[in-house]
Amino acid sequence: MDSGWTLWALIGFPAAAAVGCLLARPARLAMLIASTAGAGWGVLAVVAGASALCGEPFSAGAGWLRLDALSGLHTSLLGMVFGASSVFAWGYFRPEVASGRLADAAAGRFGALWLGSAAAMAAVLASNNLGLMWVGVEATTLLTAFLICVHVNPLSLEAMWKYLVVCSVGVAFAFVGTLLVASSARGLGLGPSEVLLWTRLDASAARLDPAAMKLAFIFLLVGYGTKAGLAPMHSWLPDAHSQAPAPVSALFSGFMLSTALYCVMRCLPLVEGATGGAGWGRGLLAALGLISVLVAAAFIVFQTDGKRLLAYSSVEHLGVIALGLGLGGIGTFAALWHTLNHSLAKTTAFFSIGRLGQAFGTHELPGLGGALRRSPVWGAGLCGALLALIGVAPFAVFMSKFQVLRAAAESGSYWTLGLFLAGLGVAFVGILRLALIPAWGETPPNAKAAGDGSAPEAAGRETAGAILVFGALGLLLLLGVWLPEPLRAALEAAAAVVAGARP
Repeated sequence: MDSGWTLWALIGFPAAAAVGCLLARPARLAMLIASTAGAGWGVLAVVAGASALCGEPFSAGAGWLRLDALSGLHTSLLGMVFGASSVFAWGYFRPEVASGRLADAAAGRFGALWLGSAAAMAAVLASNNLGLMWVGVEATTLLTAFLICVHVNPLSLEAMWKYLVVCSVGVAFAFVGTLLVASSARGLGLGPSEVLLWTRLDASAARLDPAAMKLAFIFLLVGYGTKAGLAPMHSWLPDAHSQAPAPVSALFSGFMLSTALYCVMRCLPLVEGATGGAGWGRGLLAALGLISVLVAAAFIVFQTDGKRLLAYSSVEHLGVIALGLGLGGIGTFAALWHTLNHSLAKTTAFFSIGRLGQAFGTHELPGLGGALRRSPVWGAGLCGALLALIGVAPFAVFMSKFQVLRAAAESGSYWTLGLFLAGLGVAFVGILRLALIPAWGETPPNAKAAGDGSAPEAAGRETAGAILVFGALGLLLLLGVWLPEPLRAALEAAAAVVAGARP
């Protein structure tokens, strides 16, 4: 397929499939379209992203759409997370469809919103125009908000409204920042259709108005940082993650947060170029990342609900990524590597806690005692993912966190190093004490009985689940002991874009 058409297909294919879900009846057909189209689109996204990583950047739409190494890496990662989540959603919602608890109209709406969110996130990543990128982020807010309350109840509605209000305010800040970026480029002589093109701005970053660009970056960091769940703008995140269905939570944490942080990555070389590489923007990003790690660690120790625990873990890990970007150098490479590692581990964790919640009737970790014995696939998935997230060696998360620590040490930021280690230590202990319960804890006497998986359909879902769980955990173990040279080169190429290297 022609590269230009690939970019249009990344956005158009899920949007067309979303319309099909709205028209589909009964609920089973709508869910089948959502799952198969989502999985197929995931493959397309992985291939398109890999093409940009292995070759030259390609564009379409008069240069308004473009994939380079940075967007290609994120597009491939989005394809992996979305494709796996679409497959998981089929098994997760199947009992509700079979029993009639998920009505035909509700299933159609879910499929449309699910695939529409893929189109919106693809638009963010493929946008070479900062204004179009902002539109994509706003679209993800509007589309994903209603995925939170697929199961309508007072708590899910409250979580949806909190998400809408907080993130809409954040996106409004990002809009002001985008206008200020355009203002900083007044002296470049660019036409109206080019003034927000990232390639034009990046090529002339040193000529941007420094004062306007500094102010723009503050608004952009607060705005997109709110959508990314960075502290102290993270208040929407625990409620949204805990109330959304497990496939939605996996997509939120596995990639949507990274989509917002990707926008900050795009703006970072602009402010650094405008300020002469003084590290002004990186300093703000590092400070916000460190605050996120410390705040998340403080909340993690008080959590017992598995989904809320994973939500605060997302605040921590997005903070690790932001800190790595702020430190620069090897830290930028580590941040992008950590983005990959976190997505794999967190997606697996939400898959597992979601299925265990269905089987045991609770997401409270003390109520999941003995889950490893009673539901081996999902119990192993939850225990393994939690161990990976806290950085137990030899999982790849340990290595990417270690590289961020190395970046702090090499830059002489010893206070940052000490506080970062303290935050990681508190989070490690807080999660480890709960991660052991599903493995060796006693089953509560009033626990709901878990399915034995003897029925053919249940056995099939366990087989698919085993592939998702052990495939992700195996990849995390492999990347912890061996980073393939093509992947290393891809991460280095993406890091070079963030660092301001000219394509």
